[in-house]
Amino acid sequence: MFAVFRDLIRYNVEFAIGLVLVGLVVIFAAASYFAPVDPSLIYTTIPDQPPSAQFWFGTNSRGQDLFWQLSEAFKNSLIFGLTVAFLSRIISIAVGLTAGYVGGWVDRVLMFITDIFVSVPIFPILVLLYFVLRNNMDSTTMALILACFGWPFDARLIRSIAVGLKHREFTRHAVFAGMSTRKVLMEEHLPYVMPIVFSTFMNNMLWSIGLEVTLAVLGFTNINTPTIGTVLYWANSHSAMVVGTWWWIVIPVILIVITFVGLFLLAMSMNEYIDPRSRLRRMGA
Repeated sequence: MFAVFRDLIRYNVEFAIGLVLVGLVVIFAAASYFAPVDPSLIYTTIPDQPPSAQFWFGTNSRGQDLFWQLSEAFKNSLIFGLTVAFLSRIISIAVGLTAGYVGGWVDRVLMFITDIFVSVPIFPILVLLYFVLRNNMDSTTMALILACFGWPFDARLIRSIAVGLKHREFTRHAVFAGMSTRKVLMEEHLPYVMPIVFSTFMNNMLWSIGLEVTLAVLGFTNINTPTIGTVLYWANSHSAMVVGTWWWIVIPVILIVITFVGLFLLAMSMNEYIDPRSRLRRMGA
């Protein structure tokens, strides 16, 4: 794994740039642990102050220091994205490897369930669940819901690889040696799909954070919890661009773009590394 990481940094400029961008965002989010005040509190400072030496990102109309509020917001959104991506990876790995290796009626049943989740329109269901759950629709609940919808495409991709691995010699040797199905999947097949898992992990983070921002801007989440989306929701509610507090929208949007570009470059680099021809071309072979 360390060799893969080393090769990506040495031979893939996009991966290095993405790593730097995501690293900067992570450091900024980690600064929230040292915030002098609770970022969720309002009117803790002078409202509508432009960026200055005292307030690096300015203050908003709710009397909050935007630097610390955005730091907390990005921490919550990154944790949200990581939670969704991690849980959905577990489901996609379990379904994909099992369906590809076991085959037969198990494969047909699992792929039938996968097709159902693929065809389900996610956004209308999330809006409907918000109106059903209302005050219970916090970040944890939304992360669990999105994790249940974020695995089917990747499960199909993993299954396609598992079908090929099933007929490889090392798999037959493992079966003849008496290894159980669980051991074959975890010890023999899982390492082969891990590059795809890491690549889809980044894509899933982009997808989940993007959905969270969309829902929060529309007010379909707990708007009192600082996230990227709720920051933009309150800026829109106070007509930030109209009244002249442009920094309340411009700075969060710039940070969002940096985050999304960084995650996209990491995902693209991992996709390229999976392809042997692209990897060898990068290395000059």
